[in-house]
Amino acid sequence: MTERVKEILSWYSSDNPGTLTNLARLLNHGRLAGTGRLVILPVDQGFEHGPARSFGPNPPAYDPRYHFELAIEAGCNAYAAPLGFLEAGAREYAGEIPLILKLNDHDVLYDEADPNQALTASVADALRLGCVAIGFTIYPGSAHRLEMYSQIRACAEEAKRHGLAVVIWSYPRGSGLSQQGQTAIDVVGYAAHIAAQLGAHIIKVKLPTAYIEQEAARKVYEAQKIPIETLADRVRHVVDCAFKGRRIVIFSGGAFETEEKLLEEIRAIREGGGFGSIIGRNSFQRPKPEAVRLLHKIMDIYAS
Repeated sequence: MTERVKEILSWYSSDNPGTLTNLARLLNHGRLAGTGRLVILPVDQGFEHGPARSFGPNPPAYDPRYHFELAIEAGCNAYAAPLGFLEAGAREYAGEIPLILKLNDHDVLYDEADPNQALTASVADALRLGCVAIGFTIYPGSAHRLEMYSQIRACAEEAKRHGLAVVIWSYPRGSGLSQQGQTAIDVVGYAAHIAAQLGAHIIKVKLPTAYIEQEAARKVYEAQKIPIETLADRVRHVVDCAFKGRRIVIFSGGAFETEEKLLEEIRAIREGGGFGSIIGRNSFQRPKPEAVRLLHKIMDIYAS
């Protein structure tokens, strides 16, 4: 156990030994073991965006086992997915990679101004599959946000009682926000803080822009001269919003983009004190050798 991992675990002093052990399993696995940094492979996009959009660019990825193998070969800290994908490989790859079960999902077959997510798995499923954590998406800004907050409170309470860690995908969207506001610095920082207040051990957010959505917040950013000019500045601010960095904040890799642009973002996350990345489409939509090479580059940046 490195001193950095011991420090991070000390931030969660109210948790039981089982939960701390599972957090340690995440932090001590893969090529970044012991550094306090995380690179996680998430594959919920088939449910969230559709299989052709997600896996058509790299057809071997239609097979759930492909993603277990990618996460293992790349040396990721963990692999996160909905129930079906984990059930399809949890026995075959038991003990080879820490697993995170995504408990809720939605589809894009019905266009709605205020998106919601359905419970598609349970804490009992996570325990049965040997997971270290549950994952849960909330949509701050949606008309359904309060329902989602209540759901994760109940799921988090049960998960922690059974020694599992809690990962919250906090993605602002809905009729309460403009399109630009979904990644605004004030909104992303707020979303990270909400997830921390809801009891998340690990918080996943999108990279923020320098745009400010709320006029009341703009006055504070300007009066206090909060630095948000560079991406590293904005990452640092979002980490501050999660209890002054005492909660693990990782950042989404987003849609498929060039390697150069992705690595530039990774350097900014590292410089800003972010804890790592959760890289889905930018990994599994590439051929496996290329994806493994790219993930190793990302991990090398975080380890440097």
